[in-house]
Amino acid sequence: MAADAATIHASAVLVGPKAALIRGPAGSGKSRLAWDLLQSSLPFVRLVGDDRVHVETHAGCLLVRPAAQLAGLLEIRGLGIRRLPFESVAAVGLVVDLAAEDAARHPQEIGKTAICGVLLPRLAVAPGVPALAMVLAFLKAPPAGI
Repeated sequence: MAADAATIHASAVLVGPKAALIRGPAGSGKSRLAWDLLQSSLPFVRLVGDDRVHVETHAGCLLVRPAAQLAGLLEIRGLGIRRLPFESVAAVGLVVDLAAEDAARHPQEIGKTAICGVLLPRLAVAPGVPALAMVLAFLKAPPAGI
């Protein structure tokens, strides 16, 4: 791991060529959203990490890796820890913030956030809003532009 790497409390799922980095307070549904994405009809999804991940910059990209002791493990509430296939590294393309108090009902444009100096699209999901539907809409449906 690079010297500028940081460990964060988050989950990450590779969705096509880029990973969704899922952040939020304890109990906000990070692992649940990761599992829901893995069960979705998207063409390619694979777990990167759950609960704790390492992030670092490389060539202007934010890379995410699973914490070594948690690689391939995902918590499913009510069932416990499950072992799944996983990717050892992925470039982050989207940050999903669960239980975000600053989530807007009709944002004018997708938000941005910087992690380790890399600016990334940020999807703010309000408390109680189904996160999977919002992430799928972001990935599959372009804005109306009205």
